[in-house]
Amino acid sequence: MRGEIRDFVIASLADMNYDVEGVGDDTTLGPSGVDLESLALADLAVRVEDRFGVKFEDEESEQLALMTVGEFTTTVADRVSQLDGASQ
Repeated sequence: MRGEIRDFVIASLADMNYDVEGVGDDTTLGPSGVDLESLALADLAVRVEDRFGVKFEDEESEQLALMTVGEFTTTVADRVSQLDGASQ
């Protein structure tokens, strides 16, 4: 699941016209990494929400900007597994 989420995040960044060359698990989403601005972070969050059924609160956007791609992927995977556990 984690690999699928990571691939989706990288593909979404490319679709949003960000250079994903060299982007890895240790690359931050915000400044000094991919350099997503708040609107782009919101766009990425909505894409992930739509694809994987997870939710991010508005107040989480600042925290998301500080995450690496790997941390974001793990956060989404954890939320997906919580959803799967709740639906059983």
